[in-house]
Amino acid sequence: MTDWTLDTLSRAIAARKISPVEATQACLARIAQLDAHVRAFITVDAEGALASARALQAELAQGRSRGPLHGVPLAYKDLCHVPGLPTSCGTMTREYFASTIECTAVARLREAGAVTLGKLNMTELAMGPFGDNAHHGDVQNPWKAGHCAGGSSSGSAAAVAAGFALGALGSDTGGSIRLPAACCGVVGLKPTYGRVSRAGAMPLSWSLDHLGPLTRTVADAARLMAIIAGYDAHDATSSRRGVPFYEGMLDGPVGGLRLGVPENYYFDGVTPEIDAGVRLAARTLEGLGALIIPLRVPDPRPMADVCNVISRSESAAIHARLARERPHELQPAVRARIEVGFHISAHDYLQALRLRARLTREFIADVFAEVDAIVAPAIPEPAPELAAVKAGSADEVVTRMGRFSRLTRPFNGLGLPALALPCGRSADGRPLALQIVGRPFDEATVLRLGHAYQQSTTWHLVAPTLQGA
Repeated sequence: MTDWTLDTLSRAIAARKISPVEATQACLARIAQLDAHVRAFITVDAEGALASARALQAELAQGRSRGPLHGVPLAYKDLCHVPGLPTSCGTMTREYFASTIECTAVARLREAGAVTLGKLNMTELAMGPFGDNAHHGDVQNPWKAGHCAGGSSSGSAAAVAAGFALGALGSDTGGSIRLPAACCGVVGLKPTYGRVSRAGAMPLSWSLDHLGPLTRTVADAARLMAIIAGYDAHDATSSRRGVPFYEGMLDGPVGGLRLGVPENYYFDGVTPEIDAGVRLAARTLEGLGALIIPLRVPDPRPMADVCNVISRSESAAIHARLARERPHELQPAVRARIEVGFHISAHDYLQALRLRARLTREFIADVFAEVDAIVAPAIPEPAPELAAVKAGSADEVVTRMGRFSRLTRPFNGLGLPALALPCGRSADGRPLALQIVGRPFDEATVLRLGHAYQQSTTWHLVAPTLQGA
């Protein structure tokens, strides 16, 4: 399964070279053989997946196709409500989250012909960037066991990297799509705020949450985005803007696009390997005709502080009952982060919302007058050791979390589309990654740049060798 992309598998299914049932069986067999080492899944729905695959295969036999996802196996972060499957949100409570509707993004993928393999592991309550989970097991990095898969959509990235699923959905409140994508060497897109409905998914922060795809290639991400994006009456924050045909825009020229490489903040404190990998990626895009512009961005630290006030206030409101009635069930670092929210005043919360709006207006006006997109590191270091990031007191762990997510979190406050993709390997084989950030609702340019980079490099074509394979 590691030889397939979503695009190549869907073409093979359409050409009757492989059936939906065979593709699903291959994924399930690989999960059964290898996931004990990776721990990407919380729930594997083998029976439901095969039943869906058989029904889709019968539709093909009748000459009916739902489109370019027909029969393609996908999986979803375990905060997406899928009827008939429990939603633990990474907690010890099997059915922690309930919804009156199916997760809209999942429903759109299912209606487009995707097969649901199951629900994916995640950091408890989506509150952590490393992928550790005391209840369901720490997700292992497929490239290097004992190292972080990134979080909180850890299982989503690991499942794609390991060849368990052809694509996955994750959520991103402070980097939780991009961080695991970066750690696991896959593609992760945080869309513009409001571009993809969050209905039917457990919230962490109503003001900062995003749902988006994780895939092996940028082209695959564009395909999933075209399906899950768009207005949804169940989500009052979803945008009514029309959805472009992202796939059809991938091969547009990048010549003349102005790419800003930040001179401040984003390269501060990153490892030499990350620094070199991202700068080499920028030069690769320059070789394709893009214009590289050194850029001083507005200081991201005020926005990061604002995001902390907003997210901790809102997460405390959302999970107050669990934190107050059953605090012993929560991991110490998760409990510590929620409890901070109980002590933030309504005045400070409202001031944070107002400041966020002002900082966003200023950033967009200042930066995108000079450039069309930003190229920066996604992670400050390649995937760290799990034992190291979990060591120490809850306060020490929370501080470590903040350092690891400091490059992604500001773009959640800004609500901008941000794409993480691999741009190299460390000396010991861990993925390096960059992020490409664009104007609001300009996912098309971000994806076009990422696709052009992947057409000129091979990092996305190599799969990890898993323990037990």
